Amino acid sequence: MNKTLLIIVSHLSFFISHRLEIALSAKKLGYIVKVAVGEIDSDIKYLSENGIESFHVPIQRGGINPFKEAKSIIALWRLFCQLKPDIVHLVSIKPYLYGGIIARLIKVPSVVSAISGLGTLFIQNDFKSRFLRSILYQIFRFAFGHYNQKLIFQNQEDVNTLIKWGVLNKKKVLLIPGSGVSLNDFTHLDEPNGVITVCFAGRLLREKGVNEFVSAARLLKKRNIKANFLLVGDIDSKNPSTLKAEELEQIKNEGIVKILGHQKNIAKIYAESHIVCLPSYREGLPKSLVEAAAASRAVVTTNVPGCKDAILPNKSGLLVPVKDPEKLADALQLLIENDNLRVSMGKVGRQLAEKEFVIDKIVKKHTDIYKLLSQKYNY
Repeated sequence: MNKTLLIIVSHLSFFISHRLEIALSAKKLGYIVKVAVGEIDSDIKYLSENGIESFHVPIQRGGINPFKEAKSIIALWRLFCQLKPDIVHLVSIKPYLYGGIIARLIKVPSVVSAISGLGTLFIQNDFKSRFLRSILYQIFRFAFGHYNQKLIFQNQEDVNTLIKWGVLNKKKVLLIPGSGVSLNDFTHLDEPNGVITVCFAGRLLREKGVNEFVSAARLLKKRNIKANFLLVGDIDSKNPSTLKAEELEQIKNEGIVKILGHQKNIAKIYAESHIVCLPSYREGLPKSLVEAAAASRAVVTTNVPGCKDAILPNKSGLLVPVKDPEKLADALQLLIENDNLRVSMGKVGRQLAEKEFVIDKIVKKHTDIYKLLSQKYNY
């Protein structure tokens, strides 16, 4: 009898960009794949077109309203009881916490929890963040305590943080470098002609380093460095760290950075760029930098967990201190003014992508986990 795999994720667009290939591969292997998402958009057609049944559960990415959280937990509980999955794959914080608790209580046979970054809760050390961590401590411990569970991390420092916190059994941990990339999508590897273009691609969140990127562009303009700067991404109204519309309008009116909004064809954007920049405060392993490597583009990013794991420092890109626009501008200027260095770093990045980030390898690591957990459980 074919086993049912239920994937829970907060946002459909994230599933499409980061987990769809895993679901399709599992389906080919004979799993009955079902997906539950918190926020649905027009991309829902991709699931039905590929024969994947989808469900909506009211998981809110932003906020911690107790009534809404209780509603999410009840909805997930009912869904688990309805579908009786053999394996649940829980992606992002609320799914892996709420889903992990429910899976233990109702004895779902196998659990995969994907921790793709520790986010705001572990970046900030103010009173509110410390208070929330104290509340969540037992919840993390319980959600990560299933008897037949694997925990997927994207960088070692996130693992170390949770081990030190006391919520993680390292025997359950597997490191997988991101969600992978299809190298076939990135074929225009030579740099374009014309003025050097620096591209930031990601959600327009303060913690992604958007303000530092804009500040660095301003500094380079004052230094009379000729370059174009692109901001690719949208405001995320569900995230308290998002730029406000009026802030984005101010950046646009200033005219130093060109705002492109969300772009589905990131390969085309990178093909038209020379440098990819992500001055984030912390990541799991950022897909934008994995794609930059695949596109053979030099990277400037911050020396923080996740970002530094996505490049070979001083070989495929440069690391700068977090929240330091001047050092960021210095690193960008170095690459803008040194064509040979920039091109050689891009080539090393492509080699890194071919070795570590190929989508087929990443997908196989996930399906191998499904097989391993299924073998351990006596059906």
